[in-house]
Amino acid sequence: MFEKLLNLESKRREEIINAALKEFAAKGFDDASTNVIAKEAGISKSLMFHYVNNKKDFFLFLYDYCLEIIKKEYFDLIDLDEKDIFERLSNTYMLKVKVLKKYPWIFDFTKVVVFTDSEDVKKELDERRKNLDEYSLMNFYGDIDISKFRDNLDVEKSKQLIYWAIGGYANKILEEIRSDENYVADYEKIGVEFNGYLDELRKSFYK
Repeated sequence: MFEKLLNLESKRREEIINAALKEFAAKGFDDASTNVIAKEAGISKSLMFHYVNNKKDFFLFLYDYCLEIIKKEYFDLIDLDEKDIFERLSNTYMLKVKVLKKYPWIFDFTKVVVFTDSEDVKKELDERRKNLDEYSLMNFYGDIDISKFRDNLDVEKSKQLIYWAIGGYANKILEEIRSDENYVADYEKIGVEFNGYLDELRKSFYK
């Protein structure tokens, strides 16, 4: 059904997909405007529907498309043999930054989908949501080595504080990506800066 979109050259395809992800993430399925999506993508509405059929099918396609990207370019690449929470976070968030560089609204879109109860797409989404549970990020931190944490800490609360802190850094990078369409990610610089923050967190939570 979406061969015409998928067969476009990558830059044009990503412009259309990112325009749609942004609009759906901001407004949800019911309130999202196909006019806005077409305008943001720099194409006419008629041409957009030549590629995507209709709003409902496009929304459901995006959900499947995003899950596949997140699985292949994010979750499948997380090193589960690494049991140190900070080392795994370093690996995880650098993967996330690379995905966000290509699709800045992808994770926001998947969050919106989780809470979408639109009657137009609810039945189809209920089936697809079953596949999302296995990709819950928390499932990837259940086997962390907690022996390094200081003895006087509540480990679960400490882990949550670490996730929040790192999430704040990820949001900072995301805003830089979104605010500059010509943004060029210096992954080496981001990695050095990010690991610097992880080192400070180690001092606070480890023995």
